[in-house]
Amino acid sequence: MTQLLAGKVALVVGIANERSYAWFIAQALAEHGCQLAFTHLPGDKNAHRTRRSVDALGIADPWMVPLDAAKDEDIDAAFKAYEAKFDRLDVLVHSIAFADRQWLAKGNFHQTPRAAYLSAIDISAYTFVAMASRAHPIMKRSGGGSIMCMSYYGGEKVVPGYNVMGVAKAALECSARYLAWELGPDKVRVNSISGGYLRTLASSAVGGAEDIAGHVAQHAPLRRNVEGSDVGKTAVYLASDLSSGVTGETIFVDCGINTLGL
Repeated sequence: MTQLLAGKVALVVGIANERSYAWFIAQALAEHGCQLAFTHLPGDKNAHRTRRSVDALGIADPWMVPLDAAKDEDIDAAFKAYEAKFDRLDVLVHSIAFADRQWLAKGNFHQTPRAAYLSAIDISAYTFVAMASRAHPIMKRSGGGSIMCMSYYGGEKVVPGYNVMGVAKAALECSARYLAWELGPDKVRVNSISGGYLRTLASSAVGGAEDIAGHVAQHAPLRRNVEGSDVGKTAVYLASDLSSGVTGETIFVDCGINTLGL
């Protein structure tokens, strides 16, 4: 197999377990020769969980650093530590999101309190901007790079139960477009991957998630739900020179369900 990413280095933010999109993206990047670095939530338990997932990728002695994305000082420290270890950054994968599951139930979006609303926007969207701003100067020195985030169709159309997370994903996709315009002159490309429903810790919090899975399997053009490897392959494309003219885009990897009117 031709290795499309040989010599490149990626920082992957958001591996929770072997079912997370970030894990499948890391797997695909590694298969194409990319060197990987990782972050994990602070604390020994979180570090162990992420390390166990990275071990499943077959990566010996992975470089990992703690990161609480809600704290600017943590983001600064993570990127400073990265620069001390690596002399280049070619790919940044942002695959984190958060919303209080209490407000991810059908019919209660209108009751979302201010704090829950702002928290979802902060962790799910603003952190992407914050990390891109830290990655930008490193990528500029490297001659350019690719930054990508994970979105979902609920950021464009109403998916009952997705609620405030849909609002956050809309902000995320819009942020990617503004970042693409500003960072483009330095050959840094910024794109969103809108992955379809995948059974993960995050998706299980959404009200009616199983209904979504069943509907997609019956009605999507490919008559199946997306697999993590589908998104991983798309990430390889976005990270590689094959997508050299692609930036500011939201790329759907959802077996075509977004194309349907009903």
